[in-house]
Amino acid sequence: MFENFLQNNIAERIGGNMFGKDNTIYKFEKIKRAKKAATEANPNIPLIDMGVGEPDEMAYHAVVNKLTEEAAKWRNRQYTDNGIEEFKLAVVKYMKHIFAVDLDSDTEICHAVGSKAALSLIPSAFINPGDVVIMTVPGYPVCGTWTNYLGGNVINLPLLEENSFFPDLDSLTKEQRKKAKLLYLNYPNNPTGAVATKEFYLNAIEFALKNKILIISDAAYAPLTFTKKPLSILALPGGKECAIELQSMSKGFNMTGWRLSWVCGNALAVKAFAYVKDNADSGQFAAIQKAATCALENWKEITPVINKKYERRLRKLVAILQECDFPAKMPEGSFYLYVKIPKAVKNGPIFKDAESFSQWLITEKLISAVPWDDVGHYIRFSATFIARSGIEEEKNVLNEFAKRMKGSKFIF
Repeated sequence: MFENFLQNNIAERIGGNMFGKDNTIYKFEKIKRAKKAATEANPNIPLIDMGVGEPDEMAYHAVVNKLTEEAAKWRNRQYTDNGIEEFKLAVVKYMKHIFAVDLDSDTEICHAVGSKAALSLIPSAFINPGDVVIMTVPGYPVCGTWTNYLGGNVINLPLLEENSFFPDLDSLTKEQRKKAKLLYLNYPNNPTGAVATKEFYLNAIEFALKNKILIISDAAYAPLTFTKKPLSILALPGGKECAIELQSMSKGFNMTGWRLSWVCGNALAVKAFAYVKDNADSGQFAAIQKAATCALENWKEITPVINKKYERRLRKLVAILQECDFPAKMPEGSFYLYVKIPKAVKNGPIFKDAESFSQWLITEKLISAVPWDDVGHYIRFSATFIARSGIEEEKNVLNEFAKRMKGSKFIF
């Protein structure tokens, strides 16, 4: 009786009275189970995990030391609500140095407890039932998930390799443009590794202004670029009129688990986000914000080193996969390598999709990567595999990866 009462009270958006009864196993759970089974069956062979989407190193010592120092201070025990001024001023300087973007710390910046939390809150400030959010696939779904929760609708634009992994905004109908409130863009892109050009951003700005749409530029990987100078949509003409940008301490500073990011750009949109956020959390711990301030002030000693490491690893991964006949190309940014899967292995299995190839990699090669079957069949390798003792261990991991991959003849 009690169970039935609770079952019927669960919101329809997460399944209603069928919640918990769905036996569908999603891809990340399948990967988790396959990894467990493979390691149990091969206890003496280390699994090479190239599926993890977070840095393999800790935050820099100076940043950790600053956290320790600030955590011990009595005054830092309090709620921080929508952020401390010290952190926002550091953001102002950082955005100016890296992206040539001028920001007002009072009106154009609000911290968030990580980009994921920010993306879950933004729709609450803009989406009414029936409104549309334009998303891209493959990609990070949080903003779209919460749009659906609120009764809005999501239009997914494919990121095609032949279009340099940029969405075709011109493919949207007049009715779709009319109903759209938000356009979500993510560059450098997860999972494709594509980096936005000025031309693409200028086209997106023109599209947004013409159709009265707010751009959500998810720039969590912005510091990690290999061929171009980091670019912010806010640095371009019209950017602040129609866009807000999410920047993060996670990827470029090894602070993923610290949960700290910021939303910046159009003042009214930032204010709307801050209003919703103020009713969702009480701010990130002040000591974390002060440690992040230390990181931002010392970015020259931190981010370029991290960036160089990922570029080195990715170039080696590309070379190894090319030797195995994969159509691998060096990504322009992020720490991901996104590549088409083979059709089969000579004298071995045929792969109907990326998920089946991913399962085979784990079971037969003890290599974990993430499958993407949204637009074509691709696999995503991450350069964040663990090599804690430094470059020599990194070389050992990559050499072992090469050995395992070259043990099979792939058919494309």
